[in-house]
Amino acid sequence: MVEGKTGAEGVAALAEADAPVFETLVQMNLDTFERSGLDQETYLLARIAALVAMDASAPSYLLNIGTAAEVGVPLERIQGTLVAIAPVVGSARVVSAARAIGEAFGLELSAEDE
Repeated sequence: MVEGKTGAEGVAALAEADAPVFETLVQMNLDTFERSGLDQETYLLARIAALVAMDASAPSYLLNIGTAAEVGVPLERIQGTLVAIAPVVGSARVVSAARAIGEAFGLELSAEDE
């Protein structure tokens, strides 16, 4: 089962799953970091920003933020990325992202946190 796995461990678990959709997703992500020409932190922050813009689901955040944590990207850099993109994507997308991130990591957001 893939639940509870983050980062590279989560990708490896998906790759081992007998599911063509997951296999396709894993294949799509192979070597994208190397081909991007970006440093690891910038690459992951760009992916997180894209997830916000696309109104991604909690598992997408779990994988990418989990990987960012594994490689030492400070939480403040992720928060700064959300602040930087808010005027472009809108507050509704950032709030939706905060909820999905909270859900991904088992955190509860109160109405005061919105």
